[in-house]
Amino acid sequence: MALTALALVCSLKKSPADSSSELIAKQVLDELSGHGVTGETVRVVDYDVRPGVSADEGDGDQWPQLRDRIRAADILIVSAPTWVGHMSSVAQRVLERLDAELSATDEENRPSMVGKVALAAVVGNEDGAHKIVADLFQALNDIGFSIPAQGCTYWNGEAMQGTDYLDLDEVPEPVQSTTAAAARNAAHLARVLQAQQYPAYPA
Repeated sequence: MALTALALVCSLKKSPADSSSELIAKQVLDELSGHGVTGETVRVVDYDVRPGVSADEGDGDQWPQLRDRIRAADILIVSAPTWVGHMSSVAQRVLERLDAELSATDEENRPSMVGKVALAAVVGNEDGAHKIVADLFQALNDIGFSIPAQGCTYWNGEAMQGTDYLDLDEVPEPVQSTTAAAARNAAHLARVLQAQQYPAYPA
């Protein structure tokens, strides 16, 4: 069964600036491709995503374009940098805008994101990845996404230094194997849900 993935890159840098968050997102997509999943990255700051919690905030809001692409994908990857120990403000805005999906239901009364799989990828040169993943997973699961076993990958450099993930000469083996496991498990879970969706919600 064909599967698709969308990686929302929550870097603070607009394209075409180099981004560690985009690099690790592409590595997740590369691993997913080995399991028959096609995908693409989107850098959220390249769009005018307005603050709010509705599906469309009007006045030129470009979130609806991203929302359509999320709804079309089987797997969502949220890739975020670490800033002062937290996810970027861009990632937080993505979660706030996804909140609207709780009231958007399908023909079986399920919230619109139920049946989709979510992965997290986090980079930073200080600690904070586990907290960011926990915050992302709690929010994404509330919204309706399913989280696979070991559904995240991350890299943290040493504290008080300036090396970014994209500066590395090669991907560390622990990161590579973790990324591979996350992709493998996400593709498996997405196929299970594609074959047998969650039960209908009561009206």
